[in-house]
Amino acid sequence: MTSRPIRLATRALILQDNRLLLVNAFPGPEATLWCAPGGGMEKHASMPENLAREVFEETGLTIAVGPPALVNEFHNPEDGFHQVEVFFRCTVTDGALSDSWTDPEGIVHRRRWFTRDEMSKIRFKPDALPGAAWDGAACAYDPLERLVKA
Repeated sequence: MTSRPIRLATRALILQDNRLLLVNAFPGPEATLWCAPGGGMEKHASMPENLAREVFEETGLTIAVGPPALVNEFHNPEDGFHQVEVFFRCTVTDGALSDSWTDPEGIVHRRRWFTRDEMSKIRFKPDALPGAAWDGAACAYDPLERLVKA
C-alpha cells in the first residue's frame, strides 16, 4: 500500500427546484459514479473560497457558500487514497449549466440536476448525500467508506 497524505476537499450541496446538482466523479465517459461538485483544497484559500472556485471551474456557476452540512471520508486501501470532504449548503448566485462549459482540469464533463427519486437509479457517493441534501439536518459525519472506481 502506498502512503499518501490525507487529502482535504470541499463539496457543494446545491438544491434548485428540488433537484441536486451532481457531476461525474471520475474522468472519462465510461465513469458512472456521480458526486457533488467541488474538489481538493489549495493552500492559502479558505474552504468557502476553495469551494466557490472549484464549483465555477466544474460547472460555470457562481455560488454563495452557506453552512457545513456533512463531513465524509473516503478510503481506498489498495492505493492508499484517503480523502476527507466537507459538504456545504450552497446557492447559485449567477450562471446556468451549459453543455459547452469546459472544466479546465478536464475531469468533469457531465453536470446534471437530479431529483431525490432519480438518485435511486444512479451510482453516487457518499451514501449519505441525499439525506444531507434534502433532510436539512445539522452537520452530520458519514463514517469512512471504501472507494471503488468500478
